[in-house]
Amino acid sequence: MDQPTQELQLEAGQHLKRGLLLYGPPGTGKTHTTRYLIGQMDGYTRLLLTGRALHAISSAAELARELQPAVLVLEDVDLVAEDRSFGPGSSPVLFDLLDAMDGAAADADLLFVLTTNRADLLEPALAARPGRVDVAIEIDLPDPDARKRLLALYGRSVPLQLSDADTLEIVERTDGVTASFIKELLRRAMLESLHDDPSAPVVTAAHTSRALDDLLDSGQRLTRSLLGVGNDPESLPPGGGLGSLPPQRGPNRVSYGQPRASVRRIVR
Repeated sequence: MDQPTQELQLEAGQHLKRGLLLYGPPGTGKTHTTRYLIGQMDGYTRLLLTGRALHAISSAAELARELQPAVLVLEDVDLVAEDRSFGPGSSPVLFDLLDAMDGAAADADLLFVLTTNRADLLEPALAARPGRVDVAIEIDLPDPDARKRLLALYGRSVPLQLSDADTLEIVERTDGVTASFIKELLRRAMLESLHDDPSAPVVTAAHTSRALDDLLDSGQRLTRSLLGVGNDPESLPPGGGLGSLPPQRGPNRVSYGQPRASVRRIVR
C-alpha cells in the first residue's frame, strides 16, 4: 500500500494493521505461498517465526513495530494458539500473541501472516475476533490444472521429455496428492533417468511412470504420509504430524497431509 493510499485509509477511520490466515491440509503449499508473499513485499521488514521460535512472538512484534512497515509470519500457529476449551490450560504464548496483535496502534503498518493445518483447533479469540484476522484463505489440494502447473514449476530444471498425453496421464494418476508429492515424483523420475543413462539423462514418461508406480505402491504408505498424502486432516495434532492412513480411494488414487521441519529465520 503506497503512502497516499495509507493516508486515505486512515482518514476514513480504517486501520492499517492487518491479519492474514492461510489454512489447509499439510503439504499443499502454505509455506510456498508465504515465501512468495513476503518475497513480493519490497521495502518491508520481514520476520518469520516457526516451531520454538514462536515463543519469541513478543520480542518479534516489538521489533516489527520499531522497523515498520513490517510483516510478521507465524507458521503452524496452532502450536501455541489452540482453542482453550480443548484442555485445562492454555499456552502463555497465546496471550503473548493476542497482546502482540492488539498492542500495535491502528496506524501501524504491520501485517501478521498466520499459517495452520488445523484451523478448527485455533482459539476463537484469535481466529474469530474482528481486528485480529481480517482475511482467511484456504490453501487446498491442487486440482488437475494446479497439478499440471506444479509439474511445470518443479520440472523447470529437469530435462523432461513428456508429451501432452504423458503429462495428462500423470495429472490423472496424481488425483488427491499434494505439491510435496509432485516434487518428490520428479526427483525420483530424475534418479530413474540417471540410473538408465548417467551420461545424458533425459526424463521420459517411462521414468515418471516407474517413479509414480513406486510412490503409489502399498509399501510406500509411510513415505506418502510424510509427503502429505493419505492422512486424515482431522486426526493431525497441532502443527501437523502423521495422522491415520486410510486406504487409497482407487487403484491409482491417493489422499493427503504432511509434517514440516521447523525453520527459524529473520530476514530484512
